[in-house]
Amino acid sequence: MKITFLGHASLQVEVAGKYLIVDPFITANELAKKIDVNSLKADYILITHAHQDHILDVEVIAKNTDAKIVSNYEIVTYYGAKEIEGHPLNHGGSWQFDFGKLTYVNAVHTSSFPDGSYGGNPGGFVLETSEGNIYITGDTALTMDMKLIPMQCKIDLAILPIGDNFTMGIDSAIIASNFVECNRILGIHYDTFGYIKIDHQEAKEKFEDKGKVLSLLEIGASLTV
Repeated sequence: MKITFLGHASLQVEVAGKYLIVDPFITANELAKKIDVNSLKADYILITHAHQDHILDVEVIAKNTDAKIVSNYEIVTYYGAKEIEGHPLNHGGSWQFDFGKLTYVNAVHTSSFPDGSYGGNPGGFVLETSEGNIYITGDTALTMDMKLIPMQCKIDLAILPIGDNFTMGIDSAIIASNFVECNRILGIHYDTFGYIKIDHQEAKEKFEDKGKVLSLLEIGASLTV
């Protein structure tokens, strides 16, 4: 499984011959100028919630690639009205896709579209595949619900927001990694704008002090699971 960081909370996951785009916010991100949204490959677009910094480029990617949206019922319905196909999930629900098993799990945040319409409850994704298992929290606070995840599957990589202010910060993310029993972490949702800028060295040292490895990828760079 190959995971490419597209900036902010946006990712491309290559698994089982399929391409998954997560929470695409690229064209308005000054830090992601080198990413050409029109050249991205996508079979599916995973959306954790409806805020603009997670959905901005959904429509252009979907129309360029015919990718299917996977999210909560409200988000899938919203894009269905725009003639974009989707698969709805709700909290605790799983579905076996051609790339692996996807479960929609709890997140503590808010969710509304830029026009103010209801975006359903926010969530995260647990992806179980023959190539490894990852947990994409979406935007969330630290929550005890995270402790339920390792009761159901082993997590090989936890993808956690670390920018604070709107989500967990570094210290809470360390606790979250304990809750999901995973010592390999990919940080997201940091540096994009002033409220969420972090000290990279301090963040890495804090995780290292707890026996964990925090990856802070350059935009466009990848890691493998």
